[in-house]
Amino acid sequence: MASNLCMVGNIEHLLVSYHKWLEEKTTWKQLKDWVEITTPYLDCHNDYIQIYLKQQGDSYILTDDSWTIDDLSQFSSLPDSAKWQRFLETTLNGFGVYKNNNAIYVETNQQNFALAKHNLIQAILAVNNFLITND
Repeated sequence: MASNLCMVGNIEHLLVSYHKWLEEKTTWKQLKDWVEITTPYLDCHNDYIQIYLKQQGDSYILTDDSWTIDDLSQFSSLPDSAKWQRFLETTLNGFGVYKNNNAIYVETNQQNFALAKHNLIQAILAVNNFLITND
């Protein structure tokens, strides 16, 4: 039983370490009404994923500002295919995020901000991975 307690302590330490790393590697930059958030997560070009945050009253909008789908359109005809559109809709629905024109976005409140940010990044990564796996 004592070894299990040590393992739990190690896992807690690892999670704290990961949280600290994530906090240190995430940067914020004010852009008029929006805040640009640069995450430590990499897209299919090995560039850091950037998302944008805007407060509207008690709610927040997080978006990729159309970057993900616009970028894929430069390298592939996938965004024009019916198969890709079905994949995109299923993927975004699975993460609880939406698409307006080519912008992937989510609206949230302060209480659910962390989950909404996480889900938006997961959706962006999933869409990026679709291009890689279908080249």
